[in-house]
Amino acid sequence: MHELDPSYTGLAPDADLQQRSDVMRWRKAERERLRAARSALGSQLRHLYGDRIAAKLDPLLGDVSSKSISFYWPINGEPDLRELMKSIVSRGGICALPVVVQSQSPLVFRAWEPGVKMRRGAWNIPEPIGGKEVNPDIIIAPVVGYDPGCFRLGYGGGYFDRTLANLVREDIFTIGVGFSQASLITIYPQAHDIPMDRIVTEKSVVDPH
Repeated sequence: MHELDPSYTGLAPDADLQQRSDVMRWRKAERERLRAARSALGSQLRHLYGDRIAAKLDPLLGDVSSKSISFYWPINGEPDLRELMKSIVSRGGICALPVVVQSQSPLVFRAWEPGVKMRRGAWNIPEPIGGKEVNPDIIIAPVVGYDPGCFRLGYGGGYFDRTLANLVREDIFTIGVGFSQASLITIYPQAHDIPMDRIVTEKSVVDPH
């Protein structure tokens, strides 16, 4: 919408800006609510749900022996998929982790395997030291919230959306993972939001199609 002439859309510029401001304010409140609800689950239940997510996620990946798959290092109660990462490496796949190399820029992905040296990166999230840069076939990212169209509510930094918008390949498969309680009727998608191909929770696999 913001790329169109306001007179064409029928919206005055001030109205368009107000709508965006309202959505951003709503998203901030929802992030806080959903993160608190996730923490309230407790570590034991989150671990159980994480195992269920991994069990649903693995078949979606197919034969991993010739694939590069980007995961994430879990923080703040996110589903822990590190055992699945180890399994993929043992089956001949390549795992990678996202790395912030510059503020407000797309992420890069660096190879990870058990025992690789790590350091604290942006927001103190562990990242591989000097790992080979990888162009993933599949990108898996945590969600704070999600909707039936597989639009992802993240932490608000915009790094993931910038990364997807910057990808040259069009065949990359993107999967969001989170707990089913993070489901929303809509995240009110904006022009910069890019939907995931699937969302996987402990209860189901959400397909926007």
